Amino acid sequence: MKTSLLQKSLIAAFLGFAALTPVHAATAHGGHNNAVQYRPDVTFTLRTDIADGKLVFIGETGAIKGKVNPQLDVAEGAVVQINLVNGDGAQHDIKVGEFGAQSNKLNDKGASTAIVFRANKKGEFTYICTLPGHVQAGMIGKIVVGGGAAKPVSKAAEISANPMEVGQPVGKRGPQKLTVNLDTTEVLGQLADGTTYKYWTFNSKVPGPFIRVRVGDTVTVNMANAKDSQMIHSVDFHAVTGPGGGAAVTQAAPGTTKSFTFKAINPGLYVYHCATPMVAQHISNGMYGMILVEPEGGLPKVDREFYVMQGELYTAQKHGTQGEAEFSLEKLLDEKPEHMTFNGTHDALTKTHKMEAKVGETVRIFFGVGGPNATSSFHVIGEVFDRVYNQGDLTSAPLQNVQTTTVAPGGATMVEFKTEVPGKYILVDHALSRLEKGLAGFLHVTGAENPEVFHSATKADPNSGH
Repeated sequence: MKTSLLQKSLIAAFLGFAALTPVHAATAHGGHNNAVQYRPDVTFTLRTDIADGKLVFIGETGAIKGKVNPQLDVAEGAVVQINLVNGDGAQHDIKVGEFGAQSNKLNDKGASTAIVFRANKKGEFTYICTLPGHVQAGMIGKIVVGGGAAKPVSKAAEISANPMEVGQPVGKRGPQKLTVNLDTTEVLGQLADGTTYKYWTFNSKVPGPFIRVRVGDTVTVNMANAKDSQMIHSVDFHAVTGPGGGAAVTQAAPGTTKSFTFKAINPGLYVYHCATPMVAQHISNGMYGMILVEPEGGLPKVDREFYVMQGELYTAQKHGTQGEAEFSLEKLLDEKPEHMTFNGTHDALTKTHKMEAKVGETVRIFFGVGGPNATSSFHVIGEVFDRVYNQGDLTSAPLQNVQTTTVAPGGATMVEFKTEVPGKYILVDHALSRLEKGLAGFLHVTGAENPEVFHSATKADPNSGH
């Protein structure tokens, strides 16, 4: 099976060096700070077509949607991905000669390909189809590097939950009476650069707050639905033994509050979510979180703890389209998400929040899947999980030396590992096509090199993560 240029670029980024094709390698080594990274800074999608008697490229998403041979504005130094879809059935390709990037040829209508390159010099350049006569027929557009106008500042809220907010460990305390307050809100949030979405949330964050209790605790949950909500909301705790996990008694109309009390009788790591019909829509829109019921005596002490949840968004607009994205019932029912996220947005764990650890520290990740539909194959590139508490089970002996762990929708796991080597480690779902839908996070590990564990004869780019 042939490997595409895009796949090679991603593989190179994972490995931390530019193991690219000769064409791509020329680009990857063309200047300072220029290794191709795991995910592009900007992505454009073009479709080949016939317009006004000419062969052309037409923009498919975002600000270039519907434009013929659109101008592509990028920042100097940005990693650029251009997707090409064959829309007319004739043979086509795409080339940006100045950056040494050229795709394979597309022969059939609906076929697609991609090129990835770093725009490491300022100026105006062209993208073309190299088939004989196609430039003359109209298949030529402009790429402007370093000359684009500043983007307007978004007024949308930052809804991604901070992965470092994990609450206080229970330690060796005895059972107590606790109160948990949840506010259900409907918030216009920043999904990605230039893209917003009307999220439904617990406490205006996705996921909702990380709740930490002890086995034997008596917990009162107060759930208040905001006055300006348009929907009824509720909460179902998978840790609760009782009707609907609490959902049967918390169906709250806008402006009302519902409460219930439960005893935490089963230790473990559990998901909670809204359970108001249609349940899948409420969950997809951001209404999920986790509750940790620590066993008697608490969990073993570690150096770092992080809270990460995976989710899906089903939008009418294609991935990459700018502006406010709208919910698509059809895509939800077909289980075809346009966006996949860690902690609610594309940038939550790559730009917004910085997860950090030091060499020699033990890291614990509380990981859950809000879903509502996709099973996760959770993996940290460059690390092995020393311990995996499978399915959130905290009382059985953990699995050891695990590369990738499966987490079902509405399920959770706890993983632990010791950091041995400095670098930037990428959190992924190993169904790796989901990287292209926004699903990635970083763990930044600092400290002294450890050549006994890992040594490279090649000097790595400082931004490659190694």
